[in-house]
Amino acid sequence: MINLLIMARSLSSICAVNHVMGGSLFLQGIIAIPARKALEREKIDSLEKLSDYSEKEIMQLHGFGKNTMLKLKNHMKENHFSFKN
Repeated sequence: MINLLIMARSLSSICAVNHVMGGSLFLQGIIAIPARKALEREKIDSLEKLSDYSEKEIMQLHGFGKNTMLKLKNHMKENHFSFKN
């Protein structure tokens, strides 16, 4: 019986973590959640897909401003990607 209680507590912890972490981890720690969700809505989940867009097109999305774009451009440059011209 004690083992069942321990298992139930462990499973509820795992479920809570999976629920919170359910979203995309793409660019986590680089840009804020609103901008990441906007990219997710556009099905942009890699730097390769992001490089198919212009800077102007991405700036049109919710959550993107000068600061977010600067962080994103720096991250892309570090990983040898850039926006299309």
